[in-house]
Amino acid sequence: MVGNIIIAVYLHTLKVKLMHMFKYHDLGQIDYAEALQIQTESFELLLQAKQNHESKASCKLYLCEHNPVITIGKSGKDMNLLVSESALLKQGIAFYHVNRGGDITYHGPGQITGYPIFDLERYGIGLKAYIDRLEQLIIDLLAAYGLKGERMPGATGVWLDTMDPKRARKLCAIGVKSSRYVTMHGFALNVNTQLDAFKLINPCGFTDRGVTSIAQELGASVEIESVKSRIATLFAERF
Repeated sequence: MVGNIIIAVYLHTLKVKLMHMFKYHDLGQIDYAEALQIQTESFELLLQAKQNHESKASCKLYLCEHNPVITIGKSGKDMNLLVSESALLKQGIAFYHVNRGGDITYHGPGQITGYPIFDLERYGIGLKAYIDRLEQLIIDLLAAYGLKGERMPGATGVWLDTMDPKRARKLCAIGVKSSRYVTMHGFALNVNTQLDAFKLINPCGFTDRGVTSIAQELGASVEIESVKSRIATLFAERF
């Protein structure tokens, strides 16, 4: 009985924190362009509220899966796309240049893409600390599945087997845009992602490192809604 009360209190506290610090939205499976519009509108509203010294505007966390798409960040190189744009379209893969950091990546079904629209000053952190916190959040998430996620010097994101260059492989990509400490874009975690699409690019600009997924590492698919739930809970705890 006492244990049930403690759990109920914890869940209530977690719900209150989710409501007050940020609002969580699961967008399901969605075209990249539509999700980009949603997060851009939230980003601009939060930025405008900050410039007007209004405190009521909410931070947001959007989680989704995308229909197949390849995106290149503002510092990316077109040479890292290994096929023509017309060849992508024939395979049903959209293509966008976007204003996030980082190089080229693929998004698609089975991958959880997260867009935190956060005012970092509300959390008392800068951009570097924010990215570190995102990486640690994913590292802790992976530990729940028995996987040892790691950081790699000079390569933002979360990796496996970083000490062995021949085996190093990326599980989660991170690319962020910020203005006045308000963020958009975010992370892409491969859960049940079909990895063949990464052969069409040099993922994140690397030619000598692999890409993997939780399912690939475990040898079995993972229930993606449960992963989303874990991510939302970790965000509530860390933010």
